[in-house]
Amino acid sequence: QVQLVESGGGLVQAGGSLRLSCAASGRTFSNYNMAWFRQAPGKEREFVAARKWNGGTTYYADSVKGRFTISRDNAKNTVYLQMNSLKPEDTAVYYCAANRVYSGSFNPSNYDYWGQGTQVTVSS
Repeated sequence: QVQLVESGGGLVQAGGSLRLSCAASGRTFSNYNMAWFRQAPGKEREFVAARKWNGGTTYYADSVKGRFTISRDNAKNTVYLQMNSLKPEDTAVYYCAANRVYSGSFNPSNYDYWGQGTQVTVSS
């Protein structure tokens, strides 16, 4: 079992930045591929970014490439999402997720563990 707790969300103006954190506990964090998803009101949960268990390969949705960066610190059992040049359309609840098999899956069904989410609101 892996427990995930997100933090760092908030209200920011368009063009601003936020850094989300996801702290993991339970099983060995370094064995898990980690990802961020988001869900806006009335929309399906969508993939944002992922990083392989060994910290190597990264994956990004086209909508955030060049603006968001996913990183992880296995020593701190934490994964981060640095979000720059934020846009109103980035407004959503952001979730971190973990799985052991799929290193860059865009499909939420492939993730075994989820955090409770943190709200990000970008004002225009």
